[in-house]
Amino acid sequence: MRAVVVRQSGGPEALVLEKVPDPVAGPGQVLIEVMAAGITFVETQVRAGRGPRPAALPAILGNGVAGTVLATGEGVDPALAGTRVVSTLGGYGGYAELAVAGAGDLIPLPENLSPETAVALLADGRTAVGLATAAAPRPGEWVLVEAAGGGVGSLLVQLARDAGARVVGAASSAAKRDLAAGLGAELTVDYTDPGWTRPVRTATGGLDVVFDGVGGEIGAAAQGLLKDGGRLSVYGMAGGPMTTPDPRVTAVAWPATDLRELSRQALDLAAAGRLRPTIGATFPLESAAEAHAAIEARTVTGKTLLRP
Repeated sequence: MRAVVVRQSGGPEALVLEKVPDPVAGPGQVLIEVMAAGITFVETQVRAGRGPRPAALPAILGNGVAGTVLATGEGVDPALAGTRVVSTLGGYGGYAELAVAGAGDLIPLPENLSPETAVALLADGRTAVGLATAAAPRPGEWVLVEAAGGGVGSLLVQLARDAGARVVGAASSAAKRDLAAGLGAELTVDYTDPGWTRPVRTATGGLDVVFDGVGGEIGAAAQGLLKDGGRLSVYGMAGGPMTTPDPRVTAVAWPATDLRELSRQALDLAAAGRLRPTIGATFPLESAAEAHAAIEARTVTGKTLLRP
């Protein structure tokens, strides 16, 4: 099969398309013909050698795929063959034409969802649903979503809006702010502008909830906009160190819910027309390096996918 392999850490050029042996489904596993694979920001860090856990090289990155089950391993119902599914892969193996997944990780693909939509929601959807469940925005509350034009951020805008909250979308480009506004953000701001907090404080009088996926100076500034007792949901560090919650705010903990169940909830919301992932770009497998470069340059909005 064709797969994108990382043999040594480095820039996007470290992603190289190669022919490698087809994987085989072992006990409790299935073999999936990949129709779409998700790319995460964390994977760009892993490729560069800066990830939370160093990758054992050579490696095929990619933790989420959607496609069709081709074969089943020992102990798995053979009737699964031919089923459309979306699945995590245990961290690796998605940037390829074929991938092996644990049978217990499979989620059947709703009939009215495309593989692209499903894989776009697999990781980002479960993150957004988990964060929104824990922070529980309420009608009339002011909610700030950082990176509001990104994969998770654009979903959080929709979830907060559907909860009846008033949403501020913070993003670095006009295109991303337009996206957030189109999804329901009442106010959008450019958080690369040193004075970005002023219009937020003027419009809101203080925030009730902050979804902080950026960290660094932006996360700290966003936390400063919270009312006393306001809820701070920290889930990322795309722009610097993780934000440390101030004693005057309420740090929101991740909900005690199975990750697979959160993904299923996101898919069900999408199937019902209540949640729509933004797929900013889809690259062919051989252009994985270009996809990583675009994510790192922040030139794409929403989710970036690979299609074998």
